[in-house]
Amino acid sequence: MRREVMDISDVVVNQVYTSDGVTRMMSGSAREGFRLKGSDKDLMYWPNNYRVIWELSQSQYYNTDRQTLILCDCSDSPPGFTLLYLLSPSMVRDIQRACVRMYNRHYISSSIYRRIICSLSSFATTPHGPCASGTIGTVEYDQALCFACDSWPPSASSWIDRCHSWPQPHVVNDIVKNGCHFVAIGHKLGNHEDHEWRISFSLAEHKLVYAMNHCQFLTYGLLKLFLREIINNGVGDDDKLLCSYHMKTAVFWVIQQNTLPHWCPQNLLWGFWVCFKLILKWAYEGVCPNFFIPGNNMFLSKLYGKNQHQLFVRLYRLYEKGLAFLLHSPSIRSYIIIVLYNPRLSICTDEHTLISEAQFDRNLYDEIQIHGSILNLNIKRCTRYLHIIEQMMGLPLLTQYQVVQLQKLTADVLRCTAFILHMETYSQENKLRYRADKISCHMLKLAAKFGCITDMLYIAMYYYKTLRYTEALSIIEMIKVKLAQPYVMYRFNVDTEMYTEAVGGWSWSTKRRQAVMWDIKLNNRIHYISELIPEQQFALQNNFLVLFIPRLILFYMLEILCYRHVDTMRVQTALDDLQTLVHYDQGQHFPSEYRHVSWQILGICQQATGNLQAALYSYQQSLSQEPFHKIQTATEMRIHEVCLQNQ
Repeated sequence: MRREVMDISDVVVNQVYTSDGVTRMMSGSAREGFRLKGSDKDLMYWPNNYRVIWELSQSQYYNTDRQTLILCDCSDSPPGFTLLYLLSPSMVRDIQRACVRMYNRHYISSSIYRRIICSLSSFATTPHGPCASGTIGTVEYDQALCFACDSWPPSASSWIDRCHSWPQPHVVNDIVKNGCHFVAIGHKLGNHEDHEWRISFSLAEHKLVYAMNHCQFLTYGLLKLFLREIINNGVGDDDKLLCSYHMKTAVFWVIQQNTLPHWCPQNLLWGFWVCFKLILKWAYEGVCPNFFIPGNNMFLSKLYGKNQHQLFVRLYRLYEKGLAFLLHSPSIRSYIIIVLYNPRLSICTDEHTLISEAQFDRNLYDEIQIHGSILNLNIKRCTRYLHIIEQMMGLPLLTQYQVVQLQKLTADVLRCTAFILHMETYSQENKLRYRADKISCHMLKLAAKFGCITDMLYIAMYYYKTLRYTEALSIIEMIKVKLAQPYVMYRFNVDTEMYTEAVGGWSWSTKRRQAVMWDIKLNNRIHYISELIPEQQFALQNNFLVLFIPRLILFYMLEILCYRHVDTMRVQTALDDLQTLVHYDQGQHFPSEYRHVSWQILGICQQATGNLQAALYSYQQSLSQEPFHKIQTATEMRIHEVCLQNQ
């Protein structure tokens, strides 16, 4: 489910990027289907009008008027690495700046290119391997700008011959047909470390992980936990000798060499043990062969001498303990105890048996909410996204998960378009503004049909923004009725029995619309209501592209703001409800990381209704909470305003 949701999101986003001359690919553990705490987000980008070729004869397949060709020169590089020779002057200034002259030719220097890319990023980034590494919000990301090659590397031709039993021929053909990439990092022991590029098989590896059966995938996950929680626990990034890529490589080799003939739940720990012993063997020999180019020893530049000896000794001590060393992993300790003490225990990995319909639905909604966002939008891009989604909705091969994800993306784009349209036509003549308003209202209502219950709050926000307070309150009343239903799901809070009884067996689209709530996600490049603009602006300055607001907090905020203009007698009741929620909630209605923004909004409402002393207290409470969105500057600004008003 996770893979299908991410795949369709990637296809949609990629078509927009492609029209901008760039292709984007999400890689790493998140794309593979893992949801491990602390994992970063891995992205690869490459320009469409540049292609790498292995020999000059391949140039006949390209229109050199439209595409700039780059020739590989592997003659003086270690296996798996190459120099990239620019065959004609680059039309892109940054690539031209990255060129160095060697052997009377212009080569693209990986180190210079990487440095230029880091300097161009709109967010603070630092070089991390071949990537520009940084943080957006609370998510760490590695962004690799690379070059694509449509042909399979000659140095990896032996891999094709090895694929007798795994992966299947159609997977092999698909992998070879899609070629490879080149990422900007050289071999530390190579003759041209600063200028070499590494051959990347990220797309191939992504397809190989998809080709694993479930038990093989779980074994890979077990190795990742073993690495993080046992081997690298408490070790700084610079001192880590093994990485996740070594674990993945071990699983690939073990599967292909048929070391374990039966990959089934009963052999889960045995599969892990076989992979562990292979890693131990590599540490002893000081050789970790790349899965595609075995001549590329991935231990060569870091794992030798003292480092190699220390790693082997540490792994061998674990080997002597046997599988009991997995008890040191906090994530799996309790499960391992059960298995070790009950060797005949039947192990179940069937998700339909392990979790209920409500639990699975919650995971699906969580997935489409978190891992399918479109943020960098303007009217032109919104139009492009809607056109692409419209075309894709008619495709016959879409899975049921992908249909729900496309509907969610449609709602996101429609909402953003509605508010952007209002921003761009606000100062226009009345007739144009009236037409834009009708379109925006229609889009928001359409988006609500594709979304969940709390997505209707965007309509209420728009009505409030355009001074239609009575209409906003009518929407709020409709939402209030829906929120009161006992079967409604919010994050991990759901009565599974009542949920299943009320909406069990319905389509996921209908379930989301009738029985699911979520927090409100405000794109910080778009102004929704004036009361929240400072928070959005300061969050954006701190690399937060989105401001998350608990759905009940925004619900009461809009109710208070609208009643101020319609029925002042009811303002205090709504304010009391909001105050009670913020003061006494224990995580049932919003997670702890949103407490600072909840106190902030309570303060805004108190300040708007003239209760300055209470507002000052709320702002001070906001400052004392975990600064998830990093909006402290906005809070300090509001405290200053209250103090001035009090004088």
